[in-house]
Amino acid sequence: MQTPTLKRTFLEGSMAIAEAVKLARPVVISAYPITPQTHIVEDLAKMVADGELNARYIPVESEFSAASAIYGASLTGVRAYTASSSQGLLLMTEVLYNAAGTRLPIVLTGANRTLSAPISILPDHQDTISLRDPGIVQLYCENAQEAHDTHIQAFRIAEDADVLLPTMVCVDGWMLTHTFEPVALCDQEMVDRYLPPYKPVHYANPEKPMTWGFYVDDDLLMEFRYEVHLAMRRALGVVEKAADEFAALFGRHHGGLIQTYRTEDAEVIILAMGSVVGTIKDAVDGLRSEGHKVGVVKVRCYRPFPAQAIYEAVWHAKVLAVLDKNISMGQEGALATDIKAAFYHRQPRPAVVGFVAGLAGREVSLASVERVYRRAQAVADGEEPPLDCLFLDLNQGYLDLKQATKGGEA
Repeated sequence: MQTPTLKRTFLEGSMAIAEAVKLARPVVISAYPITPQTHIVEDLAKMVADGELNARYIPVESEFSAASAIYGASLTGVRAYTASSSQGLLLMTEVLYNAAGTRLPIVLTGANRTLSAPISILPDHQDTISLRDPGIVQLYCENAQEAHDTHIQAFRIAEDADVLLPTMVCVDGWMLTHTFEPVALCDQEMVDRYLPPYKPVHYANPEKPMTWGFYVDDDLLMEFRYEVHLAMRRALGVVEKAADEFAALFGRHHGGLIQTYRTEDAEVIILAMGSVVGTIKDAVDGLRSEGHKVGVVKVRCYRPFPAQAIYEAVWHAKVLAVLDKNISMGQEGALATDIKAAFYHRQPRPAVVGFVAGLAGREVSLASVERVYRRAQAVADGEEPPLDCLFLDLNQGYLDLKQATKGGEA
């Protein structure tokens, strides 16, 4: 294996992402600034203005327009990129559904931030989870290095002939976008080997007219959805291959679909996505030092959902504790629901305890993770698993005050 040329530096996560996008050589970038995504697109705009990146940067008046601009660009057969957060991602939703339905391999960053109301600019996964259904590949990152590397992989995944779907790299706002970390930047020559220029199969060409997004009735709509579904299923293998081949060139592997940590003999396994995984790993190390059999699975690829890979990693455990930084109101966290659905027909089947945690950036500390473990261990020891999801580290004083005022203004 050729030893890659690495530029080791100390970067804000947003800058590490912008550097990765530059290395991927997009032809069109369009974005509307929204906290905490702003530094990514500011850095890219400066790269274009300074001549570091030969791309067209299109400033627009809204996220809907940003998504529309890269939709049109991708339709002409060029590599295109955007980024957004929170309400901005919601404003893009109509266009992103269209992009998936017309099989456009755009890449976007979802800089995770909670949704209103109440208004908050702090991070959780509610925004990107709301886009789990259109047919968008979703990859969640633990740290800035993984975010840098995964953006390069995302273009490879999206443009694979077996996929041809939008691919979104999800990074926790502030915790990753605005935190400085050591990052080994990829080398342009090596990236060009890993990610050759995009060669579209179908694109808008006046010499070969085609139609995209045309009207259909019940005779074809389900078939179109079925083809997108099959492409998402094929993406499972493409995500793994992209990660493995990246590791072969650059020497770094963050997991393909999932990453396991100290799970081999674990009786309790904690599953989570995003930056909280680093805290969970530290907590697991502490618990292991006390003799507890606990491990963690990082779900890196959330869509398509890697049910088989997760099951093979956790089937031997007694209990799975699932930490979701999102909530489907009246149900539970999305990852917990998916785990339960995927395991329903499988034997052996670990018990599943779902936790909702970290909403609007509420700290998930080492002590928080230890509480999760001990609640799950009680189930492993024979206690009945809760029927409802558990909200981790609620502000009980506020809830007590609300109860005392009988629902009035607190």
